Amino acid sequence: MNYRSDLVNNILPFWLKDAIDYENGGIYTCLDKKGNIYGTDKSVWFQGRALWVFSKAYNCIEKNEEYLKAAKNIYKFLEKCTDTDGRMFFTVTEDGRELQKRRYYFSETFAAIGCAELYKATGDKEVLDSAEKYFTVALECFKGIRKNQPKINPENQQTKALSPVMIMLATAQVMRSVDGLYDKYNDIAKDCLDEILHGGYLTERALLESVSIDGKFIDSPNGRIVNPGHSLEAAWFILAEGIVTKNDEAISVAKKIIDITLPLGIDKEHFGIIAFTDLDGKPPVQLEWDMKLWWPQCETMIALRLAYTVFKEEKYLKLYEEFKEYCKKYFVDSEDGEWYGYLHYDNTVSNTLKGNIFKGPFHIPRLYIIMAMMDEFGGIEEYMK
Repeated sequence: MNYRSDLVNNILPFWLKDAIDYENGGIYTCLDKKGNIYGTDKSVWFQGRALWVFSKAYNCIEKNEEYLKAAKNIYKFLEKCTDTDGRMFFTVTEDGRELQKRRYYFSETFAAIGCAELYKATGDKEVLDSAEKYFTVALECFKGIRKNQPKINPENQQTKALSPVMIMLATAQVMRSVDGLYDKYNDIAKDCLDEILHGGYLTERALLESVSIDGKFIDSPNGRIVNPGHSLEAAWFILAEGIVTKNDEAISVAKKIIDITLPLGIDKEHFGIIAFTDLDGKPPVQLEWDMKLWWPQCETMIALRLAYTVFKEEKYLKLYEEFKEYCKKYFVDSEDGEWYGYLHYDNTVSNTLKGNIFKGPFHIPRLYIIMAMMDEFGGIEEYMK
């Protein structure tokens, strides 16, 4: 893979060709193998995510006006995706009318990082205000100021989940990177990091997806879930945080997470990272548990590349190169562009679609952007800046 070349000549053009909706605003993500639109409902997650991708590519890869035009178009559509209470929807019609609204506040976090990155490109104060507005709503949900319907009845079992904490950490990291906002968002990042490190999610065997409210292991099918892709994504968030803030504990914990997750996640027969596993080897409750999805492979490659850069251990470089070749062989569609998203356990293609409500331009272009930037910077500190 030539990350910069593949990004600008394959990945981004695939989405720019027909997915950007200049009539209604926003981006479509339900694209078939060739990039044709097969569904017009829009994912609000991917409005914010795609906004970040095109803005980041404009800021860090090349000053391509088509990237900026797409980003501005998506930004204008975001306001349609917001309810009267300030919360964002999960899916909307192609012209922005509500379809679904969920308890999760990831729509807001992705909108925040997208607006923050667009602000870096434009300097438009209104865009920065939008970023802070979306982040504030997400933070209020995160802290329980805005009440959401719990997933599990708290009268019978009180749990807390890893994913909101790691997403808030990543969001605070982006907000903190905006000129003049470091002090405002650094404490939030520190609090999220502390919760991941000391909140009970990390055991000697795995980084768990959920634990009891007081940080204890729950011996149940849901309590034993390990999502290797999430664990490795969290690991590189933590590693990046440790590097930026010179936090040795974070750097050490990130290494531990990578080292304990890889044996759990790698398919020893067919290679690749599986979707889920049960910590004790019992039957996973997720029916797709042994499938190979696009995004865990992306997060694994980023974690391994960063780990090698920081720790200089050849095992990380070797595995990184193996995953790079694996993805090129099985996920990259050399005929019609982009990546397949869903493989069976034996790496045969399960579905030829290139996008849906959950797959769109984010994990793959983020991988290519980060790898291209690392290729072009001399050291980890320079890259992190």
